[in-house]
Amino acid sequence: MTPILLIHQIDRHEGAWTILPLMRDFSVTHGSNSSWIFFCEEDTRIQVIKLLETLRRFEKSKEWFLGKALYDEESTIIHHYAFAENPTVFKFPDFAAGWALSIPLVNKLAKKLKSEPLKSDFTIDLKHEIALYIWQKGEGPHLTPVPEFCTDDVNSYKADHCATTFSNFLPLCGEPVNKEDVFVAVKTCRKFHGDRIPVVKQTWEREAALIEYYSDYADISIPTVNLGVPNTDRGHCGKTFAILERFLNHTSPRTPWLVVVDDDTLISIFRLRKLLSCYDPNEPVFVGERYGYGLGTGGYSYITGGGGMVFSRAAVQKLLASKCRCYSMDAPDDMVLGMCFSGLGIPITHSPLFHQARPMDYPKDYLSHQIPISFHKHWNIDPVKVYFTWLAPNTEESRNGKKVGYNREDL
Repeated sequence: MTPILLIHQIDRHEGAWTILPLMRDFSVTHGSNSSWIFFCEEDTRIQVIKLLETLRRFEKSKEWFLGKALYDEESTIIHHYAFAENPTVFKFPDFAAGWALSIPLVNKLAKKLKSEPLKSDFTIDLKHEIALYIWQKGEGPHLTPVPEFCTDDVNSYKADHCATTFSNFLPLCGEPVNKEDVFVAVKTCRKFHGDRIPVVKQTWEREAALIEYYSDYADISIPTVNLGVPNTDRGHCGKTFAILERFLNHTSPRTPWLVVVDDDTLISIFRLRKLLSCYDPNEPVFVGERYGYGLGTGGYSYITGGGGMVFSRAAVQKLLASKCRCYSMDAPDDMVLGMCFSGLGIPITHSPLFHQARPMDYPKDYLSHQIPISFHKHWNIDPVKVYFTWLAPNTEESRNGKKVGYNREDL
């Protein structure tokens, strides 16, 4: 019998989701009675017999790191511009296809982690960072690509040879939440009123029934609300907490969801409403793209702000009742929120459909099995074009192989 472990139930570690802190547990518990540890996502579908046949091709006494290989076509900020001279040389696994470590490699990693604890820094893109850690600057194994680890849809003709497949659909747990159940707060400032706000108005504003623009200046042509919080060049903690207070005290208590985005966030409210059907807004829920800070040394997880932060009203109520606040007005709002929710024992909910960066900052093969909810930043792109290519409601059809609007290869 193959034991199945659910990482969210391994709660001894705040950073269990980053996998590496679990290596010693895996080594102790499974090191003597298993040959492989296979990791996958909740929507990965596995043909167990085919998976076992595939793994048997590899000598289990050796150190193997197996997966479907992704690589950067250009060096990217989310990987700290690693391998800038030729980013295509470094391969990392697509978690959706599943990936495997042989037990000798698990034991080696566990031993290394015992003598050299993980450094206390940021976890941004876990799949790339795990591959870097295993590679150990050339001393450890590279990822070995395995063609049977696939992200094709289970019904695709391409999936016949696959041990794994992936369901690329938006979670839908009932009717999408009503438009009027989602209040959208856009963070902006006077210097961006002229270039960023028009993009929002040309793209996703029409999807939002309830939307306000929060600035350091009241501009009636937009209109913006001056929160009385000066703009800062660094973090926007003071502004974000003012938005949370305003949501609680000045919007209908019947509005269950708050979305906080930057003025250069591109988002599909249409798709978000489907995702939110899976959560109970009477519970404290905090959803977005998860990053980590100092998780090897008792740090915390947080939702990175650029991709959009989604709060249930219950989460905002618990947070503000707790008196956990910014340590300075220009502290990073997303990290302070992560710290506060961690202290309250409220777990954050990760969705890989939110993105802190632009489409070209991710491998094409990674995005090809996603229906994204957001992207962030306007650097060197046409943001209107990106929205209509990747996020507009009518691009749902492109999942069926029909090209709608612009060609994604151009972006």
